[in-house]
Amino acid sequence: KKQNKKVPNYEIIHNGNKIIVACAVGHLFGLKEINGKGWTYPVINYEWRPIYEVNKEAKYTKDYIDTLKKLAKDVEAYYNFCDVDTEGELIFRNILRFICKKEDAKRAYFSTLTKNDLINAFDNAKDSIDLGLANAGEARHSLDFIWGINFSRALTLSLKQAQGGFKVLSIGRVQGPTLDFIVKKEKEILAFISVPYWQVSLNFNYENKLLIAWHKKDQFWKKEEAEAVIKNTKNKKVFISKIKKSEIIQAPPTPFDLTTLQLEAYRTININPKETLSLAQNLYINGFISYPRTSSQQIPDSIDLHEILTKLAKQENYNKSCNELLKKQLKPNNGKKTDPAHPAIIPTGELPEKLTEKELKLYDLIVRRTLATLAEPAKRESMQIEININNEIFLLNGIKTIYPGWHKYYGHFLMLKETELPLLKENQEIKDHKIEMHEKETQPPRRYTPASLVKELESRGLGTKSTRSNIIDTLYDREYVQEQSIQATYLGIKIIETLEKYCPEIIDEKLTRHFEKETDLIEKGKKTKEKVIEESKKFLIKIVDKFKKNELNIGKELAEANKITRDKSSIVGKCPKCNEGDLRILYNRNNKSYFIACNKYPDCKTTFSMPKYALPKPNDICKECNYPRLKMIRKGKRPYDFCINIECPSRKRYLEENNLLFKEKFSK
Repeated sequence: KKQNKKVPNYEIIHNGNKIIVACAVGHLFGLKEINGKGWTYPVINYEWRPIYEVNKEAKYTKDYIDTLKKLAKDVEAYYNFCDVDTEGELIFRNILRFICKKEDAKRAYFSTLTKNDLINAFDNAKDSIDLGLANAGEARHSLDFIWGINFSRALTLSLKQAQGGFKVLSIGRVQGPTLDFIVKKEKEILAFISVPYWQVSLNFNYENKLLIAWHKKDQFWKKEEAEAVIKNTKNKKVFISKIKKSEIIQAPPTPFDLTTLQLEAYRTININPKETLSLAQNLYINGFISYPRTSSQQIPDSIDLHEILTKLAKQENYNKSCNELLKKQLKPNNGKKTDPAHPAIIPTGELPEKLTEKELKLYDLIVRRTLATLAEPAKRESMQIEININNEIFLLNGIKTIYPGWHKYYGHFLMLKETELPLLKENQEIKDHKIEMHEKETQPPRRYTPASLVKELESRGLGTKSTRSNIIDTLYDREYVQEQSIQATYLGIKIIETLEKYCPEIIDEKLTRHFEKETDLIEKGKKTKEKVIEESKKFLIKIVDKFKKNELNIGKELAEANKITRDKSSIVGKCPKCNEGDLRILYNRNNKSYFIACNKYPDCKTTFSMPKYALPKPNDICKECNYPRLKMIRKGKRPYDFCINIECPSRKRYLEENNLLFKEKFSK
């Protein structure tokens, strides 16, 4: 190991050759407008620049660029060992042309960061990088840049012109259509009118167990029809008229691609898609799983599953399961989705060390899913019991597992409902029973969750597997949506309504999908990046011209929505002093600090000062004192919960534990 400006690099001797290994820490170059004069638009001329010139927060990358410049001198060959996808290919190509001053290099292909795979990737490296992949990545970056910078500036400046002040509003090539169908869902929910309906149940006890059977018709849209069933069954004989059993063969699950991993992690361990990708990336970097940004649900024959399970068997949690499976032919239940560069997400068999609690849970999910795909189908038995009361048929349904198969390997992630029915017989009479009528009403459509929204984006062909969770995060950051059950805010709704009115092309899902397909053609070598980017610019200029003509009107329509959303999002709870007003987060420009005040000022002068070292966000109610708690967000650190009550024990504990008592300044 060596260092240059505290940046590590490594020297390896392999087959008599000296190899220098250096890292790139993601994109070292970004797009920047040429001759930009402040916040104006349209922006159509741009160039690649070192990322620290584009993003002030990326200053640390200068040392990495300088290190690569130093190490790249006097070498015989360059090897691309970045991730095998469009981003990895683009990261390397920019280093190659801007630092190494070369046009081509060797390409190593791998899907795990294990010793054997890396050595094999080096020894069998291809003579050229994948230019199609790199060009597709560059085109996508260019499209995202010009659409994002132009329309985000357009929205922001329209708001500034209408109300003064400055608030960044963004809209992107994929962000716009995504917000559009969230808002459509929200409007569908708001417009939903519940319709009453009635259900009739037969309740009876058998062997000390309450059983509930429902009328075969299920929903009665007229109350009189349900009442007629009650009347028709009164004082009538109740007996079992038919028992139907059927066997269900439940195939093993398919291996994880990124989207199904994100969905399953959200369902089983309540980790959102963005965090799932981050945790999976950490597991990959440490060599514990294969590459996570994959579209594949297949484990190819080239992967030695016997070796992986043999290694996994050394871990106590998987010893029994792996040894059972090793006695059989290891054939995964592969899915339909494929990825030319990577297999499905699987464990490498390497023994994980020093994992966080969430990393361990995600690793366990990936291992157990892989084992489950190799196991036998499960068998379940469904039973339906028909109960006859004067020719009114009620149905009692149950299901149970009769052969677990892959279920036992998936373990606690399975979450299947078992409803085992007692041993009833045909023509058996039921004595102790009760007929009930239930009034209900239809429910509005469900809102998206972060996981179901990722799935929706994939099904619509919007975004990439790597960017979808970030797009959702941006919608939260801009206060266009809120809550885990994703609800469009008034500002989010108003942005879509305003753009629909003046510039619907910005949120046109078809247009976005068109350019997604165009970048796919670039990857396959069927189109050039120059042609696709030029086509995109022509569309953009037309839309920008249209926007500029309506800039003031757009700003006026967004100004009120911004104020209402801002006010709602700043409320942390009821004022504990006057019990009438709401406590709101406010910002003092003179002191450059946040504070909390009652909105009944000057009648109520209750205020709470906030520490300067974090950004406060509304959270919940403190369990120890019933005052509002805030979510305090710190740059580069995990957020923490913080009670606004100066006397709260939880607040004092936190400050003492983190040596922050000396920073406290509160008004009483």
